[in-house]
Amino acid sequence: MTETTSSELARITHVETAAERTGTDGIGELADLAPAADEAFAGVLDAAADSVMTSAEDPYDFDDRLHADNLGGAASEIRRAFRWL
Repeated sequence: MTETTSSELARITHVETAAERTGTDGIGELADLAPAADEAFAGVLDAAADSVMTSAEDPYDFDDRLHADNLGGAASEIRRAFRWL
């Protein structure tokens, strides 16, 4: 009797999504909620950038503008990342 062994470690036939795992289907599915969540988080960063510039004594202060630009840039990166998903 000869045995054959596979050289494969594993074969993936299906990837279960979080929506399938939790049983949510249709409206309200995780895929529908992710863009809203990313937009809300990006909105928080935009609001923080506005707050930095509003509270700055000198609107041309380099450090304040750099901080606000970094926050605004992070918001843009979040939006861009979710467009890829």
